[in-house]
Amino acid sequence: MTRATEERLAPKAVGVKKVPTGDLEPNPHNPRMLFDREPLKVLRDSIEKVGILVPLTVYWGAQEKKYVILDGQRRWMAATELRLKDVPVNVVAEPSLVQNIVTMFQIHKLREDWELMPTALKLEVLMNELEERNDGRLAQLTGLDVAVVTRCKKLLSFPRRFQDMMLDPNPEHRVKADFFIELYAVRNDRFVNDMPWYSRDRFTERMLEKYRAQKGLKAVTDFRLMKQHISNARKANKKQQISRRLEEFVADDSLSLDHLQLKEANVGAAARRLTNSVRSLVDQLKTLDVNEFYGEEDLWAALQDLVKVALRKLSQADKRTR
Repeated sequence: MTRATEERLAPKAVGVKKVPTGDLEPNPHNPRMLFDREPLKVLRDSIEKVGILVPLTVYWGAQEKKYVILDGQRRWMAATELRLKDVPVNVVAEPSLVQNIVTMFQIHKLREDWELMPTALKLEVLMNELEERNDGRLAQLTGLDVAVVTRCKKLLSFPRRFQDMMLDPNPEHRVKADFFIELYAVRNDRFVNDMPWYSRDRFTERMLEKYRAQKGLKAVTDFRLMKQHISNARKANKKQQISRRLEEFVADDSLSLDHLQLKEANVGAAARRLTNSVRSLVDQLKTLDVNEFYGEEDLWAALQDLVKVALRKLSQADKRTR
């Protein structure tokens, strides 16, 4: 990002002063929409003892006729609960929509992590305003890691009703973003989407039900194992079998992920791994300098064992083909 771009995106400072607590309001573009009570209580207790040590960053909203908070919403919430008369603020010029969102990202990027879904929603606004979809450029603009931008875009692919589950103000009812991020790989798998019975949203609903009830799904990382079983079946050309097994798993809460294991697919996967290992060993042996390793008796003994085992297995395989 060039210096000129940074200057264009950064709101200009106006000055520091104290303003009545009631003259402030939250920023509608704050990527951190969720403020859980327990961490807020710790901050409130601290402010009650020593006051607000770091001024809030605000701008005068001409439309709102109030100061709008860019940085310090939790401090303002604590001050409101404590009924403080006024709070110290650093006033900056009113930013544009893009400046506002970029500033919010930049201010908070080194602070305690917030829930990812609110971040994704604000990233979506920025993407639409700038007509920018490249993960790297969005990361540079916001200060987020590229991996975080990618995760946010995965969450934006889900319908709003699933997104709302990640925005529940009650932490006990809120579905963690990790669930949907891990589910994404299976939900959007082309092989799965071609299955005649498959419905993305219904599949998502059932995975939520099974996960919440701890029936068939114990952890969000179980979706990685599910993806592996499906990939093994695809490579073994067992589409009908894995489609039927997956449909049964979705419908029946008594089934575990083991139900998705196809013996033929697992054997095929093991064969591919062994083939890669053998080919790797062959490549190493081709370049091995016999004179350099001449005295390494353990190596030569191991190679003799390898040759014996390989010849025996080849003989067994030859007999089965007769």
